[in-house]
Amino acid sequence: MKKVLYRHLFSKVLGLSFLLFSSSFYAQEEAEVATDAATEQTAGAVEGDPVKGKQLFNQNCAACHSLDRKMTGPALANVETKLMEDEGLDKEWIYAWIKNSPAVISSGDAYANKIYAEYNQAAMTPFPTLSNEDIDDILAYTAAPPSTPAATATATTDGGEATGSSSGISNEMILGALALVFGLLVIMLVLVNKTLRRIAEANGVVLEKEKEKRLPLWKAFVQNQFLVLVSVVFLLLASAYFAYGWMMQIGVDQGYAPVQPIHFSHKIHAGDNNIDCKYCHSSARVSKTSGIPSLNVCMNCHKSIYEYTGNPEGPSAEDLAAGHTNEFYTGEIKKLYKAVGWDEENQSYTGETKPVEWVRIHQLPDFAYFNHSQHVSVAGVECQTCHGPVEEMEVVEQFAPLTMGWCINCHRETNVKVQGNAYYEAIHEELSKKYGVEKLTAAMMGGLECGKCHY
Repeated sequence: MKKVLYRHLFSKVLGLSFLLFSSSFYAQEEAEVATDAATEQTAGAVEGDPVKGKQLFNQNCAACHSLDRKMTGPALANVETKLMEDEGLDKEWIYAWIKNSPAVISSGDAYANKIYAEYNQAAMTPFPTLSNEDIDDILAYTAAPPSTPAATATATTDGGEATGSSSGISNEMILGALALVFGLLVIMLVLVNKTLRRIAEANGVVLEKEKEKRLPLWKAFVQNQFLVLVSVVFLLLASAYFAYGWMMQIGVDQGYAPVQPIHFSHKIHAGDNNIDCKYCHSSARVSKTSGIPSLNVCMNCHKSIYEYTGNPEGPSAEDLAAGHTNEFYTGEIKKLYKAVGWDEENQSYTGETKPVEWVRIHQLPDFAYFNHSQHVSVAGVECQTCHGPVEEMEVVEQFAPLTMGWCINCHRETNVKVQGNAYYEAIHEELSKKYGVEKLTAAMMGGLECGKCHY
């Protein structure tokens, strides 16, 4: 019997794939060993713990200092080396300066008074609660800052758990090996199918029967008048249904998410940093409209926050797919500086401003009246009730349909908070006496009257 050549081919391909898989496994193991050795060598070269120092730096120093650029205070990268080698100062001077800088200035220290005069005669805030060990940790961080989560993002999964840290095999390698095995099985099945067909034909076995001649489907359909009538009626009703549904969606922009001139991530601001919605949209508490915050509100924080360093848990797969990297967000901050006329180097305004043409998302018809303060301040309605979970939205979109029926349903179902409001308590008392009402809704108070929203 003739030998089947594909068996030899399968053996060779399987052996080659196993060889590649093994070599990549050992290469990754060696890379991890080299990385661990480099990390240990770096950690031993500095005094103090840079990881603890980073936390202390962010809590006490980051508001006025950066590592690589001048802010309210000087850049602090390798500050210990600069002070000790260039200025001839010692560790004790650094301890004294951080714990009580006004006292060092008052003592007549030359370098302290030089720094005091250079930075507008504004003394650094004293930090007497920091111990010498804490300061050593901060100095260690400024000398060799630990790697950010963005540098290790490629070694984490979507859920943030490390892959390959224990076994050294990444998910990509496992999926690649499985795909290779699956491909080889497909090739095997195709070759076996061809071989069996050749054997059957050699033995005179008929594999396919001749198709019987029958009436085409469309002719059979046309000759059946009842089926034609039912189909026509069904198509007419379906067309009317879809036409009505399409016309009812005119003017409903639910899901509308335009691209803004400056990308503003509500997920980062309202979600990760827990900034209250009414901090930026302050007029929602006292005005009909929620208002668009001025750029000066943004600069309250972004005078010091000039770059985006990323979420501590690392970027998500959605952010990486959309190109929302740390560099992307930092570039959007630069657009803000250009619009407001902020000079980063001199930490001052230039006066050269450029208005930002924001694209409006939520737009009610002119004949519909809606008052934000009445709902937010009086009724205590949360912003997410109408605008959805904005703290989870990278790009804000219109969450609710904002139709008349949607508003009416809310007035019928939402209970009015009467506690602490004498006006509502009086209405609730009268309704309870007359109709036995236990709960008070906006509909019971005339919230369904046409004149309430249309004027």
